[in-house]
Amino acid sequence: MKRILLTLFLTVSAFWVNAQTSFVRLKTNKGNIILMLYDQTPKHRDMFLKMIAEGAYKEALFNRVIKAFVSQAGELDDTILNREKAHPESLKRFAAEIKPGLFHKKGALGAGRDDNPEKASYFSQIYLVAGKKQTDAQLDALEQKKGIHFTARQREIYKKIGGTPHLDGDYTVFGEVIDGMEVADAINQVPTQNDLPVSPVVFDAQVLSKKEASKYRNMYKTGL
Repeated sequence: MKRILLTLFLTVSAFWVNAQTSFVRLKTNKGNIILMLYDQTPKHRDMFLKMIAEGAYKEALFNRVIKAFVSQAGELDDTILNREKAHPESLKRFAAEIKPGLFHKKGALGAGRDDNPEKASYFSQIYLVAGKKQTDAQLDALEQKKGIHFTARQREIYKKIGGTPHLDGDYTVFGEVIDGMEVADAINQVPTQNDLPVSPVVFDAQVLSKKEASKYRNMYKTGL
């Protein structure tokens, strides 16, 4: 089963990988998670890398964990909103890069945001999708409700792997977990109180070196 799931991830994601693709390690106190950043969302990719370089994701926390939905990390909404009140002249949001082919499958990396008409993202809040397996009936209902379309491949992944398809078209997806999914799953299952982990889940985000990244590029080229 693990091999089947990995094959589904690889065949869908291989199209996006090139020699410049960036990879990031989330070094957590639960283990390591490797993220691939999509070149199809260059502004979010570059902003995430910039925030990592500036230390925004050093000793950061997964601060909102909802089982079978998402694990959110980085700055809290209240922290962001309070800063914006104190400094109203500063740039508040980051323009959305919502692409139909980049969807909320299990393991997707998304940019957090508040409720705003532009669907613009926060600068320093991310989430990893956990989600649930979907049925064709559920996906059909979402298509009708939201006026979106799921491709045959997206349907296959949502049915076999799971995700949060109701977020599609509303939040920017700019990467995905390609290694350490078991760690992401473990984080999504930690005990919580009001969605906050009872025991802190701490992580550092680190950009992989060219040598380290080559391992994952080669994995996509070979199909495993």
